[in-house]
Amino acid sequence: MLIDWFTVIAQVLNFLILVWLLKRFLYRPILNAIDAREKRVAAELADADAKEAEAQKEKEEFRRKNEEFDRQRAALLNRAKDEAKAERQQLFEKVRKEASDLRAKQQETLRNDKRNLNRAISRRAQQEVFAIARKALQDLAGRELEERTVDMFAKKLHELEGKEKEQLVSVLATASSPVLVRTAFDLPQAQRDLVKKTIKETLGIEVQARFETVPDLVSGIELTANGQKVAWSIAGYLSSLEESIDELLQEQPRNESRTEPEARARSELTSDISEPEQESEPENESEPENESETKIVNPEQEPE
Repeated sequence: MLIDWFTVIAQVLNFLILVWLLKRFLYRPILNAIDAREKRVAAELADADAKEAEAQKEKEEFRRKNEEFDRQRAALLNRAKDEAKAERQQLFEKVRKEASDLRAKQQETLRNDKRNLNRAISRRAQQEVFAIARKALQDLAGRELEERTVDMFAKKLHELEGKEKEQLVSVLATASSPVLVRTAFDLPQAQRDLVKKTIKETLGIEVQARFETVPDLVSGIELTANGQKVAWSIAGYLSSLEESIDELLQEQPRNESRTEPEARARSELTSDISEPEQESEPENESEPENESETKIVNPEQEPE
């Protein structure tokens, strides 16, 4: 069989041209498409890995934030509980203190009312006692008692000495008007002469005397000159006694007010809210001194 080399060469040439054409127009685009797809798949895989890593990172961040949020929430709850407990304790202490203060004010009001009532009762009893005593002495007083009072006044003048006597001499010596002598009853002339004589013998001064009857003296005698007074009377004695008792009654609340802080301090040590201790009243009340002695006083200070 004869071989047609021209045909063979032509076929080979056609095959090479076909291979080149296939490679140029078919295999190259397919390979490029395959490479592009592989690159795209690789990029997508890389992107998926990156997104997965990012998602894992976000997941860890979310978990960490949740844990931090749980810790903060627990801390806030604990702080809110502590603040609520402290606020409740403060409110309780405030209410307890207000209740204690209100109770103390009520007790103070009761003590003041009690003191005022006792003082009013004491003062009223004092007034009634002295009114009865004054009335009884007025009923018992008479001319004989008045004459005896003048004799006692003369005796007191004789007993004057020292500054009292010098002061009385000075007052009578500088008197620009007659000496005023007041008695509860109208004195007979003999008693009036006795008063003048006693002044002259005792003080060495002869005075002009003007006698006046004042029933309010109850019984006694008063000698007044230049605003100064020498007196010995039952009314003066009763007035002095009233002043002494008034001073004792006024001194008692001050003594009680000094003992109240100590009583409250002791009660606060024993309990938060307790009854205050009873204030101790002064036990020893000295009897007012007998002021029946003759003395020189200022009329402005004379008790009414």
